[in-house]
Order: sequence, then C-alpha cells, then structure tokens
Amino acid sequence: MKFLVLAGGSGTRLWPLSRKNFPKQFLKLPTENNGCESFFQKTLKRLSLYKDAEIFIITNEKHKFYVVNQIEEISKKLKNKPAFEIILEPASKNTAPAIALTLKYAIQKGISPEEVFFVSPSDHIVKPDEEFVGYIKDSEEIAKRGYIVTFGIKPARAETGYGYIKVKMPETETFYRVEKFVEKPDIDTAKKYIEDGNYFWNSGMFAFRVDTIVEEFKKHSPELGKIFEKPYDEVLNNFETLPDISIDYAIMEKTDRAALLPLNIFWSDIGSWESLYEILEKDSADNAVIGDSLNIQTERSLIVGNKRFIATLGLKDTVVVETEDALLIAKKGECQKVKEIVKILSEKASPQVEEHTTVYRPWGSFTLLEKGHRYKIKRITVNPGASLSLQMHHHRSEHWVVVKGTAKVKIGDKEQFVHENESVYVPKSTLHRLENPGKIPLEIIEVQVGEYVEEDDIKRFEDAYGRQDI
Repeated sequence: MKFLVLAGGSGTRLWPLSRKNFPKQFLKLPTENNGCESFFQKTLKRLSLYKDAEIFIITNEKHKFYVVNQIEEISKKLKNKPAFEIILEPASKNTAPAIALTLKYAIQKGISPEEVFFVSPSDHIVKPDEEFVGYIKDSEEIAKRGYIVTFGIKPARAETGYGYIKVKMPETETFYRVEKFVEKPDIDTAKKYIEDGNYFWNSGMFAFRVDTIVEEFKKHSPELGKIFEKPYDEVLNNFETLPDISIDYAIMEKTDRAALLPLNIFWSDIGSWESLYEILEKDSADNAVIGDSLNIQTERSLIVGNKRFIATLGLKDTVVVETEDALLIAKKGECQKVKEIVKILSEKASPQVEEHTTVYRPWGSFTLLEKGHRYKIKRITVNPGASLSLQMHHHRSEHWVVVKGTAKVKIGDKEQFVHENESVYVPKSTLHRLENPGKIPLEIIEVQVGEYVEEDDIKRFEDAYGRQDI
C-alpha cells in the first residue's frame, strides 16, 4: 500500500494564523499534550505506523522548503522510517489534478496497476493513531475489490462546515455503498441529515487501486484522464491548463464504485476556529487559551496569543486571535465567514494575506521588525551550515549587525568573518553572500536603505536551493 499526502492547500479559515504562503498544515498548535508538531507532521507520524510505508507528498512549489524542513524534523521521531517522495505542483489546481499528477508520477516509476493508494489531507486531526492504522488496513482490503473507499464520520451535530455523504442502507459487510455526495448544507438541511441517519461527514480521505481510479478519471473526467496517456514531464509542463476541480466533483459524485467505511474514532478537519476550540483543553470557565492572557468574567471563548499579553473582560462565546500584524475578534458561530475577510484583503492586495511578519526560507527565516519610507529593518536567522544566495540589489544598500553566532560574508571580491557585535556594509549593486559556518543559528539585524526596499529587488547568481536567476 502507498500513501498520498495532499499538502498544497492555501487554507484561509484559520486566518490570521494561517496565510497563503504559510497554510494551516504547517502550523504548530498545542492541540494535544505535544504542541511542537505541525498538522502535516502529525499526518506523517500517523501514516508511518503502517510498516514499510512509502509516502508521496504533493505540494505547491512555494511550500517545498516547509515540507522538506518539517520532514527532516519529524523523521528523527519516527520508529518506522518511511520512504518519502515529494511532487511539486506548478500551480494550485485542487485535489483532482493533484491526485492525478501524483499517480502519473508513480505509474511512470513502474508502480503496479493493482497497488492500493491511501489519500489523506495533511491538516486533519485523527486519533488514536494505532486504531486509525487498522481502518487503513480495512480500506485496503475493500479497495482491492475495485471500490473507491471514502471514510465517513458519523455526525455529532448539525454542522454546516462539512460536506456530507448519503449511504445506501443497510450496511454491506463492514461498509456502505454510497448513494450521493452532498455539498455543505445550511443549518436546517444539516438538521434534517442528522434526523435521517443515513448521512456521514465527508472526511476527504480515500483508498483505491491505481487501475480503478485511472479508469474512473478516463470515464468521468476525460480532460484529467488524458494525463495517463502522456509523459509525466509533458503533464507537468501543461499543469496550469488543467481544470481547478476537487476529486469529489471530478469522480466521487459520478462514480458507481464508491464505498463508505465508517470511522468510529476522533476526527476533525480543524476547519474553523470553533473546531480548534472544541479539541483544546478548557479552563474552569470553558475558555481555551493559547499564549499569555488574563481573562476576567470571560466564558466559553477561544483566546490565541502570539507575543502580546492579552487581557479580556466580560467576553462570552468570543474568538480572539492575535498575531504580530493582525488581530481577529469574532463571535463564535461566525468563524466560517473568516474566508470572506481573506477575500476582501486579497482584493486589496493586503500583505496580511500572503505572509506573516516572519517568513521562512530554505536557509532559515527573517522577521520584519519595522518598515518606513526608504528603509526596512529585519532580524535574519541562518541555520548552521546554510547560506543565502550570491545576490545583488540595485535599489538598496544593507547594513548587517551580528547579534549571535559567526557570519562568513562575501562582499564583492572580499570574504571575511563577522562576529557578535561586529557589522559590515553592503553597497548597492554589489555581489554579496551571507553564510553561517558555525554550529549554532546565526542571527543578524539587517537595515535596508534605498529608494525601493521590497523583496523582488534581488538578482540571484548562485544558489544552493536552485533559485538562481541567471
């Protein structure tokens, strides 16, 4: 059995913590006793319990280095050591093209048409892990018989944030045959589904044989079905022309081979701030709190802090989420509408949609400390042994002050070591590179001055991560 992890989403419903270039799957929230693992890492940890797992991960090119770094972090904790393959989407095109592209890659590598794939999102919580592996094994046996298996969650409440699946009764052996997939309903419709008893939440997880799903792609989604008739490189080069469509729309709503396996353990897609509230530990006033806060006469609320101290007074059923550059205050029950905020901010090209003030790069990260007319101040962290590209800026000069570690700096033809409390100056239009030759993270303060101080004023000449411009 092979695994396909979908890690290309650009999650909007957990804004402002989740951003387009740092989506939900890479967030590290204390949803359990251990808050140092992201949703993506928890997914890999869960799937790695399946012995000799081979895990294909498909993600957007922008997220490649998050994936690589988080795999390196979690690999040290895994008892079983799965093989990882990373497939990069040239553009975000929803789940159907992502699945088809990964399968084409696997087929071209020589994978058997009878191999079973298990497809999983990378931003859900499922527990306990060991029991979940048992369900995966059950789905494999059903998929071997030619079914496309989906996992259904028995609704605990009338939920408008999930899609639903109606099953045919009675149960067939250990699973149901699917009657239809249903879009996210309004509250009255959701209540009717609960009363009916034949509806399950759609978990977004699937299992199928390679030959089964390829046949269904060709039958129900011919444009995507053509992927399997072309060389992988040609598919990759033309990926942006493919339809933006989910696997539900492309296949599952049309196929007569869908089967539902009930999942009788805990599951949440953390699709809203209310979903996160439900799974966090609560204090005596039923508040779920992350970060440093003082909450007086505040009840049944979610308080998520970052660096600021938060004080609340007299709040009830409220969501407060603070980041370095944005603050969300919402009434519980309204958080599915957060995506409307993101849409408006996107139309205004607001930077709060794209990035956090801390931006991760393959060599480390930088944090924007202050920005004004003709200047910008950053804190830059370079990982041990890592280096920035050999680069040049035409519109700004830079002044670097080392606050921790040792920097190896190349400016023009000159190379030198710069230590704590020492500084160097990088003139405009001068080739330069910053490197950390040491054993601890290098931290510097960078002051940029010039007529233009945006990130696109950079020309790379050499880069260890394949980003050079010439």
